[in-house]
Amino acid sequence: MTPAATAQHADTQHMSWLGKSEAWLDSKGKGAWIAAMVLGFVFFWPVGLALLFYMIWSKEMFKKSHRSCGRSRRMHMMQSSGNTAFDSYRDETLRRLEDEQRSFEDFLQRLREAKDKAEFDQFMDERAKKAAEPREPETEDA
Repeated sequence: MTPAATAQHADTQHMSWLGKSEAWLDSKGKGAWIAAMVLGFVFFWPVGLALLFYMIWSKEMFKKSHRSCGRSRRMHMMQSSGNTAFDSYRDETLRRLEDEQRSFEDFLQRLREAKDKAEFDQFMDERAKKAAEPREPETEDA
């Protein structure tokens, strides 16, 4: 046995059956966790529910974030294809699309500001009209 295998074997000797089960499922991957959850639901639904909650709570099922996917996609986009004409076209198109996106976001911001100003002006006009209306004196019926 290698020292690493001996250390791993020694670690599993001191774990509870629950810890050993978790380590075994982790070594088999996400599919084993999902299969265990489905079997838990089939044979005794609280076990399946407990496994589902544990998988959600531990966040092990969702380790790969979407940010890392997007980052690798952007890095792939920045690599040269080997064709300089295509690379320059791609770079120009991406720059143009970024400019259009920035312009559109600026337009939306101006639109929101104009809408907010119009609503505020309407509020102030209504308030001024209410203040200009003559109030009837309150009389007490005694």
